Amino acid sequence: MSEKTPLLHYRLTTSGEPSDGSKRTGVRGGVHAGRSKDRAPQKLGVLFGVVIPTLLSMFSVVVFLRIGFVVGQAGLYHSIAMFLVAYFIITMTVLSICAISTNGALDAGGAYYMISRALGPEFGGSIGIMFFFANICSSALYILGLVEAITSTFGVPEGHHHMLPSGYWWSLLYGTALLFLCFIVCLVGAHIYAKATFIIFIVVMMVLASIFISFFIVGPTVVTLSHTSAVNTTSMSTANYTGFRLHTLEGNLFSAYTVDYTTGAMMSFTRVFAVMFNGCTGIMAGSNMSGDLKNPGYSIPRGSLAAVFTTFITYNVLSLLAAWSCDRYLLQRDYSFLGDINILPPMVTVGIYSSALSAAMSNLIGASRVLYALSKDDLFGGVLALARKTSQSGNPWVSVLVSWLLVRRMVSFIVANIVLLHFNGACQSLFTWYHLTGYFSGLKQKNFWSQWHISLRFSTKATLNFH
Repeated sequence: MSEKTPLLHYRLTTSGEPSDGSKRTGVRGGVHAGRSKDRAPQKLGVLFGVVIPTLLSMFSVVVFLRIGFVVGQAGLYHSIAMFLVAYFIITMTVLSICAISTNGALDAGGAYYMISRALGPEFGGSIGIMFFFANICSSALYILGLVEAITSTFGVPEGHHHMLPSGYWWSLLYGTALLFLCFIVCLVGAHIYAKATFIIFIVVMMVLASIFISFFIVGPTVVTLSHTSAVNTTSMSTANYTGFRLHTLEGNLFSAYTVDYTTGAMMSFTRVFAVMFNGCTGIMAGSNMSGDLKNPGYSIPRGSLAAVFTTFITYNVLSLLAAWSCDRYLLQRDYSFLGDINILPPMVTVGIYSSALSAAMSNLIGASRVLYALSKDDLFGGVLALARKTSQSGNPWVSVLVSWLLVRRMVSFIVANIVLLHFNGACQSLFTWYHLTGYFSGLKQKNFWSQWHISLRFSTKATLNFH
């Protein structure tokens, strides 16, 4: 039997010591031996290693800037239906991760490590490369989004005086500075990353708390719309925050798809769903840290499921509150309405900045861990040999450096739309491979799933992902 055997059974039977197959292929058969040699004891638990990174990745700018868009275009009924469909896909994927991660010991690499040990290094290597570049592109996307948010806020205020210079090279400078900050945090190590994300987590929770409190404290208000567009032919310049009114809720129950005032494109169920779903794909943030966890098999399932449940409840409650208190014109014409009705308007802006910075940092450190795992398995000969180097604390600093350079290069291209397209496709493909992995491992041995779930899980997810 060699490590190329496409079943988790190999890893379970060879976790005690390296096998001949591992010596030939360069893939680590002895997980525990590899850990003690390559890195210091792991320190992160369920909360800091899985729950907080996953929550921050799923609480993206969608929660601050696109809740109004989703409810205003789709209505409350369609919005809830979208969240149910999205979280059905996400939950099935998380349960597949649970099945894989509870089958044996895990090491660095997250999705790549799980899939390569279940289906073999050939499948795992190809998926690992795809997921590595998906993380690179996603990190660049969040950096560009953060730069755009900063320049739009501090660029040209009403007095037409530049608080921050704008333009291609200035945006590149801002992006490089922000990315360098993420690089320093990831370069120091996972423990500093955990502390940084915890601080950001506290900030985001405070922002969300202010949003929920504002819905109940702020009375009926006339909101002046600051956005103007060529597609907006109406003379109305104000919209109403009514507070909790049954009439307002009844007016927001059903869909009313119209032209998006920011893009001029006609919206539909599928287009709104695509925007919403992109903000819910951060479920891999916890599994990416598998090599830095005390007990990955315990932390990943519990932390991922807790984060998914929390974000699902939060998104649906926010949708209900928005539909119950804001007229449709406000939801459709002011995507930043949460700041307009907040008791502390700057808080929402702080939340946007914090969530974008956290997501960029999470994808950067996730990409470095995948690259490090690929280099350890020696699937590409000496091409990735330097990426195996680690610091005395076990942090793969060369992998972090290479990942940062690639993200920096991607930022210089300023190709946000292309990045988003490939990132969504990579996420859907990765979700499918997770289910394929769980399907084959479930045929061989019982684990987190009972046997009758296997065919349901694989068939439904394959249908959704390949449609």
